[in-house]
Amino acid sequence: MKTFVLVHGGGHGGWCYKFVAGILRKAGHVVHTPSLPGMGEHSHQLHQGIDLDTHIEDVVQLLFHEDITDAILVGHSYGGMVITGVADRATDRVGHRVYLDAAYPNDGESLHDHAFAMIDPLRPGMYIVDGVELVMKPDPAFAGFFGIHDPILAEWTNSRLTPQPWKCFTQKLHLTNEQRMRAVPETHIICTSTIFGRDMAILTNRSEGRVWDIDTGHDLMLTEPAWVADRLLDVCKTRAGPT
Repeated sequence: MKTFVLVHGGGHGGWCYKFVAGILRKAGHVVHTPSLPGMGEHSHQLHQGIDLDTHIEDVVQLLFHEDITDAILVGHSYGGMVITGVADRATDRVGHRVYLDAAYPNDGESLHDHAFAMIDPLRPGMYIVDGVELVMKPDPAFAGFFGIHDPILAEWTNSRLTPQPWKCFTQKLHLTNEQRMRAVPETHIICTSTIFGRDMAILTNRSEGRVWDIDTGHDLMLTEPAWVADRLLDVCKTRAGPT
């Protein structure tokens, strides 16, 4: 039995892992699907202090208070920024990092730096609520942007997407334990038409060849949940824990 912590991306919440989590739990694993501060069911708790560090610390505290060790930490999209920071701050509690079509940042990078072509076009749509600069205002077009074209699933997804604090995308990630963090085994699951620029040679080398790809939309945990769950179950078979 393994413990998964599935971290969502921008505009999403823990709800986006509903189908994948169900499969993993049926296989006997423990699964946590937190909604980050200000997101998902916590969207009514938005405040000006929410940024990348807030989201990282929230997951670090989850690992501590749930007494989780050897976690399989999964991050989708912006969640790649979060899990990298979590693994840096709580290395002893993380056994594997999985980047699910996710940002794979270096020290000192923000998501805006890392994925400028995707993130910068969101700036013109920025608006302010209670002093919080927000992007990704809910729009019926977003499901298609995330690669969801089934009308029922698109409606379900659109009804749950929430705005994202802009600071989360612009705050730079600062690593203080990078050597040990990079030693934690990692896996990359990516979409063929990826939105993030990647050096495949680096990913393949750092993950010891654990790189899978699939031709589907960016929200692959919703469009291909069985395939994603199977890959995460494959991760369970690999070695876990820092070297």
